[in-house]
Amino acid sequence: MSLRNVVFAAPFPLETTMRFARAAARLPDVRLLGVMQESPKGDDARMFSDLVRVSDGLSAQDLVDACRVLSKRHGPIHRLTGILEPLQVQLAEARSVLGIPGTDPRTADLFRDKARMKDALRAAGLPTARHKLVRSWKDAEDFVNEVGFPIVMKPPAGMGAKATFRVSDVASLRGALDAVQPSADRPVLAEEFLKGREFSFETITIAGKPLFHSISHYLPACLEVLENPWIQWSCLLPRDISGPEYDAPKKMGLAAVQALGLDSGFTHMEWFQRSASSKVGEPLAIGEIAQRPPGANITRMTGLAHDFDPYRAWARAVVDQAFDGPYERKYAVGCAYLRGMGRGRVARVTGVEAAQHKVAGLVEEFKLPTVGAPKSDSYEGDGFVIVRHRDTDVVRAALKAIVETIKVEYV
Repeated sequence: MSLRNVVFAAPFPLETTMRFARAAARLPDVRLLGVMQESPKGDDARMFSDLVRVSDGLSAQDLVDACRVLSKRHGPIHRLTGILEPLQVQLAEARSVLGIPGTDPRTADLFRDKARMKDALRAAGLPTARHKLVRSWKDAEDFVNEVGFPIVMKPPAGMGAKATFRVSDVASLRGALDAVQPSADRPVLAEEFLKGREFSFETITIAGKPLFHSISHYLPACLEVLENPWIQWSCLLPRDISGPEYDAPKKMGLAAVQALGLDSGFTHMEWFQRSASSKVGEPLAIGEIAQRPPGANITRMTGLAHDFDPYRAWARAVVDQAFDGPYERKYAVGCAYLRGMGRGRVARVTGVEAAQHKVAGLVEEFKLPTVGAPKSDSYEGDGFVIVRHRDTDVVRAALKAIVETIKVEYV
C-alpha cells in the first residue's frame, strides 16, 4: 500500500505546534514530511520521514521550493498543512502553484485580511464591528466622526488582541497614526470598540459544512486584559451550551464559516455580546474569525470538554477530509493564565501549594512561569492551569481560586 505524503509546515517546532504534527504522523498510511526554519529534536525529529530547512518559514516561495524537493524525493504531495495564522495565505499560494488540494488563496486571504473579511460578513447579513481602512488623517477623522471614541486600531492581517490597541481621544489618535504612518500602500484597520462580553466560537468543517461547534467565555475581554496589567485572564468552556441564549451565536458562527467559503478544517471566531448601553441595535457582533485551530489552550480545552483528541480531529479534517464525531459535551473546562504586575523577568511564583489544595483533583494540565524568563507581553501571561469538572460552577470557582492565590513577581 502506498503512503500519502503529508507536508507539515511551521517556522519553529514549538510544543503547541508539534501536537498537531504528531497527530498527522499517527494517521494511517501517512508519510510525514516537514518544512521548517529550525529542525525539531528527539522523538519529534524521528517522526518526520524527511524535512527541508528553509531560511524563511513564512515565505510562499520557500514553501514551494521545499515541497518540490520533497516531491522529487518521495513522489506527489497529498496535503500541505500548517496551523499558524500568519502562514495560511502562503500555504494556500503554494498549494495553488503545486496543484495540491486544500484551501485556495482567495479563501485564505479572506480569512486573513480582516477588512475584506468584515466586508464579506456584512454582505452576508452578519453583524460585525464597523470598520474602515485608514490611509490618512482624514480617513481616521471621518471614521471617528461616524462611530465616536473609543476605537481600536490594528494591522489588517493582525492576530486578535495581540496586535490591537485602543484609541480613546484625538491626542492618542494622532500618536497612533504618527507611530504606524499609514499610507495608500500600508493602511491600518480602524474599528469601533465593541463593548460587552467576549466569547469565542470554534468549528470543525468538512467539505464546506460545519459539523461541530464549541463556545467559550473570555473572562474578561482580551483587550481589557492587555490594557490592565493587574487583571488575570481566564477562559471558561461551560458544560451546557444548548440553551436558547446560545441559539443566535450558533447561527451567526455557522453562517460566518459558510460565508467565507472554508472547505475543510478548524475555525476560531471571536464575538461579542454588546452591553445594554450600546447605541447599536445589533446585540451580537463578530470580532474576527481565523482559519486555524484556536490558540491560548482552547484547542486542548475543547478536547477535554468533549472527551476527544482535538489534534487528531484537526488532522482528520485537513488530511482525510473526515470527521469522527459527533462529540458529546461532558465537562466544563477552564484555563487560568498566570501573569503579574510589573516588568522584567520572572523572579518568583508564590501560592502554588495553596492553589493545589484549593483545586485538588480538578487540574488537567499546567505550566508554571519559568523563573528567569522575561515577562510575556501577551494576555496569556507566563503560565497556565487547566481545570475540568462536570459542574460549570465548580470550574468557575476553581479559576477564581487560582488567579487569586498564585502570584507572579518580576524583577
